[in-house]
Formats: sequence, structure tokens, C-alpha cells
Amino acid sequence: QVQLVESGGGSVEAGGSLRLTCVISGATTSRDFMGWFRQAPGKEREGVAAIGHDGSTDYSDSVKGRFTISRDVAKNALYLQMTSLKSEDTGMYYCAAGRARGLVRTLSARFYNDWGQGTQVTVSS
Repeated sequence: QVQLVESGGGSVEAGGSLRLTCVISGATTSRDFMGWFRQAPGKEREGVAAIGHDGSTDYSDSVKGRFTISRDVAKNALYLQMTSLKSEDTGMYYCAAGRARGLVRTLSARFYNDWGQGTQVTVSS
């Protein structure tokens, strides 16, 4: 079992930046990849960034060039640096961890086993 706790959300004006943090505890070695997802009211959960055990990363087209996912293995932490924020980035952001044979990383939520409670990000235009 893996526990995930997000922090760092808040309200920011368009063009601003935020850094989300996810602290990970439990059986962390049992998970191969981690990701950040978001869900806006009335919309499906969307994968925005993922990082593999080898440090490789993937981003959705909507955030590519603006968001950066990274991790600190020593601190058991996952980060999402968000810059040039837009109103459409508003939503609840979730940290997740998963393992699936043959996958190095993925933006697909169905491959993730453990989820945090989420942190709200609101971007005003």
C-alpha cells in the first residue's frame, strides 16, 4: 500500500506559477511510475504529467512546455512545477502511483493503483 499526500495548490492569476508537492510513503518500491492528474468540474480526470522509474517523462499536449514533473527519491517526493498558468488549468490536481508490466510511464489513469486526496488549483484570468 502506498500513501500519497499533495500540497501546494492555491489561487493564482493567469501567467503565474505554482509548485505542487506529493509526499509518498509506504511500499514505494512496488510502484514503477508516478503521475499528476487533474479534474475540472464536469470534466473527466486528465493525465497531465508522468515520470518513470528511469526518470523519463511525458506530458499532455495542453501543458507541454509549461509544466515540469520531477521527483526527489531521497525525500520520497514528487513535484509538479507549473508556469504560465491559464484559466483552463483550473481543477483538482491528484498525485498517483502505479505499476503495469511493459509500461515505463503512462498518462492513462487506469494503470494507476494509488491516489492522493488532491489539491485545488484555481487560475483567474
